[in-house]
Amino acid sequence: MTLSADSRTDAAPMAAAVFVDKDGTLVEDVPYNVDPAHVRFTPHALEGLRSLADAGYRLFIVTNQPGLALGRFAAPALERLQAAIAATMQEAAAPLAGFYFCPHAPVSSPSQAACPCRKPAPGLLRQAARKHRLDLRRCWMVGDILDDIEAGRRAGCRTILLDVGNETEWRLTPERAPDFRAANLLEAARLIRCAGSQPPGDAAAGMRAGTKAHQ
Repeated sequence: MTLSADSRTDAAPMAAAVFVDKDGTLVEDVPYNVDPAHVRFTPHALEGLRSLADAGYRLFIVTNQPGLALGRFAAPALERLQAAIAATMQEAAAPLAGFYFCPHAPVSSPSQAACPCRKPAPGLLRQAARKHRLDLRRCWMVGDILDDIEAGRRAGCRTILLDVGNETEWRLTPERAPDFRAANLLEAARLIRCAGSQPPGDAAAGMRAGTKAHQ
């Protein structure tokens, strides 16, 4: 799902982009927060995004927002938050190309079918790719938990895990293995700019690198 403030101008064919998780990756994780006054960007986040924008990458936020389904906040409040984040990014010379969110709560039983837009499903990334004519093989997904990594891999992107302590389960499989790890978005931007023109690595290699880094 997208908010009305999402960019409506299609990119050129086969464009490259970086998808960034919101809570814990772009901004500090304050559960169910939609108050712009309480938003704090993670260390070096804006600097990293500016570096990516300078390199020609379009920037998208992809985020699970179950607070909508749970009644913790309403869509207009989320839209105001998105506008505030977009304004800050614009001021930092890192314009936001789109804000994609899943409004659904996690399934409560194995018999329920999970929605296709809630990460680790890749629906949000594919929706953005269709709208903005993105080549997902040239795109990156950056997040702070392995569900973000799985969403990126399933969409066909390369992936970077911000290894900042927010992943607690560590269910590492080839589908959930990051291509790289980074301490913050600036380090992630450097990795992307360095590896951006190279073909994606295989999942097994990413898993080996990720497992080694975690030991």
